[in-house]
Amino acid sequence: EIHIKEPIEKEVYPRLLPGELLLCEASTVYKYIQEDGSNRGTYGKLVCTNFKIAFLDDNSASDDNEPQFENKIVGENDITLQCVDQIYGVYDEKKKLLTGQLRKYPEKLIIYCKDLRVFHFCLRYTKEEEVKRIVSGIVHHSQTPKLLKRLFLFSYASAAPNNTDGRNQTVMFETLEDWRGELERTKGNAKYKAVTTNEGYRVSNKLPLYFVVPICVSEESILKYEGRGIPIWCWSCHNGAALLKMSAFPKEQDDSSSQMQKAFLDGIYKTISKPPYELLKTDDLSSSLPSLQDIQTAYTKFKQLFLIDNSTDFWATDVKWFSLLESTNWLEIIRRVLKKAIEVVECLERQHTNVLLIEESATDLCCVISSLVQVMMDSYSRTKSGFQSLIQKEWVIGGHGFLDRCNHLHRSDKEEAPVFLLLLNCVWQLVQQYPPAFEFTETYLTVLSDSLYVPIFSTFFFNSQHQKDTNTSGESLNTQSSPFRFLTVWDWSVQFDPKAQAFLNNPLYADKSKPDKSHRKTARFKHQRQLSLPLTQTKSSTKRGFFREETDHLIKNILGKRIGKFINSSDEPPNSFREFYDSWHSKPVDYHGLLLPCIDGPEIKVWAQRYLRWIPEAQLHGGGTIATAANILDLMEEVQSLQVKMDEEHSQAISGDLHSVPVLRNSARLSSLFPFALLQRQSIKPALPTSTWKDLEDEDDLVNRDDEFVDLSGDIL
Repeated sequence: EIHIKEPIEKEVYPRLLPGELLLCEASTVYKYIQEDGSNRGTYGKLVCTNFKIAFLDDNSASDDNEPQFENKIVGENDITLQCVDQIYGVYDEKKKLLTGQLRKYPEKLIIYCKDLRVFHFCLRYTKEEEVKRIVSGIVHHSQTPKLLKRLFLFSYASAAPNNTDGRNQTVMFETLEDWRGELERTKGNAKYKAVTTNEGYRVSNKLPLYFVVPICVSEESILKYEGRGIPIWCWSCHNGAALLKMSAFPKEQDDSSSQMQKAFLDGIYKTISKPPYELLKTDDLSSSLPSLQDIQTAYTKFKQLFLIDNSTDFWATDVKWFSLLESTNWLEIIRRVLKKAIEVVECLERQHTNVLLIEESATDLCCVISSLVQVMMDSYSRTKSGFQSLIQKEWVIGGHGFLDRCNHLHRSDKEEAPVFLLLLNCVWQLVQQYPPAFEFTETYLTVLSDSLYVPIFSTFFFNSQHQKDTNTSGESLNTQSSPFRFLTVWDWSVQFDPKAQAFLNNPLYADKSKPDKSHRKTARFKHQRQLSLPLTQTKSSTKRGFFREETDHLIKNILGKRIGKFINSSDEPPNSFREFYDSWHSKPVDYHGLLLPCIDGPEIKVWAQRYLRWIPEAQLHGGGTIATAANILDLMEEVQSLQVKMDEEHSQAISGDLHSVPVLRNSARLSSLFPFALLQRQSIKPALPTSTWKDLEDEDDLVNRDDEFVDLSGDIL
């Protein structure tokens, strides 16, 4: 049965951005609401522009469900072309992947997005010619390889007025002064210098215009191998130890070249191991961390758990949730990356040793580890402007290939890898473990991950500073030659109004450095799905993890071989590392000092807000962390209003810049995945398939199934 709503009579038009052109459209398209397996939905118009795919209907948000967190650029029924992951057509109830030229056109269209939304469109009631145009247009503009200058980024930069917010405090690291300022801030200017050797990109197109090297490194050395084999400075610790990175030499070369490069490296190592420099430890990340291909494979499996077509599919996967989650290996990769960052922190903090990270290009895993180390050790990197400056320094100017790794141009799937998403997942682990230590919220991280696919900002759409600089000048649409004025993603006023931006700031951020004298207690909210892999049925002691041999042996006996590989004894960290890790975790937290994440198995969780926000079944209404936050925000709002009244009474100006606090109306009805999931209707759990019931009938089998949980009664696990 289809619950048909009368097709709209009044004409609706898409809201176009400057430089945005309407390419094709189709009327009388039926968009399903995939909530409870029914065919309920709404009629509207499906359009494709050079920026997005959009569904237009006459539904406006009701007063009760007024969005408090609305994106001004991308609406809830908009999909940017770069956000499209895969497109499927349904032919006689069979799904088929759509690519290239189509011979036959589908009756249904399913679009899977990189932000994990799933859209279902029925084209059965649409005119045949319109179906051909819209399906061909969507597939062509979102899936086929394109030239860089064909990105909407350039159309928008040519046509949009340059009225950005000038109050952006993010350090962009595009000038020599920015680098010298960072050296001064970290007190690294006694041993390191900012160099101009690459001005005009005469050393390498992959290096930034300006960067920092040890004072003893000569200009000739930098020029010799196009910057390869040169230790490049990332950050200096308070004790003088520094974090460095190096682009490695290619492995496959003839003997004479290898000998010369080896001699060159030996000379560099000897130079930077002498006083005033600390001892040097090198770490080849290509051998100590998963490969980019492993990371891509794991994430591809992981995201499939959340690209849910309907409610029945959700409950079918829910029965095997832990098995499916573990088999992706994504959480284990996050754990390994965090562990590597802690190892580097230990060398810098306790051993006072310089650490040199080595990678083929030093623009992928080097960026992840160096960023995490700075977030853990430098409280400035935990402020909003500090974190944004860190991303600029290590990723944007540092030369991470966003264009290739995000596959924005659909040139090569082999280059694609979610390296930046891996960093955000790791930072989220720290944010959810130590909320008062961060000036920004998990909503900020979620929005930042979404911004990867919004091509009006240049931040995530170039492979290097050189590529951006060489493409900045060009013919504008006004027929006069002028440089493109690209926007930066750090100007949040482009996407959100002040009320929505309030959700990006953490009102509970600990402004002053006061150690928390009470022992840490991790709040454990029970979501519908447990979001970490279980190791034991009881909470393990903070001093005993799966690193200890005795615990290792016990857990393997309890859980059997299935999770055995997760606790492999070959992964046993060195004693000094474990001693450093345990010692820190036995002390109270200084939210403005060193932060070490908990990395024991169950502590590594799924980033629920990002991955579950579009799945109604995974939401708790009036529950989750938002219920606590709502009460605290109400209290803060009341305190601020009283402060204003007191100041007015005494005729004094308000002292300090008060953070704006988001107002959460009807907080009892908010979803646990707020602000992305608002007041959605409660999902109805469907009858389980017969095969699943048979699996559940055997109670003995359920007892033995330690990594599965079945909930037949309600919405809370």
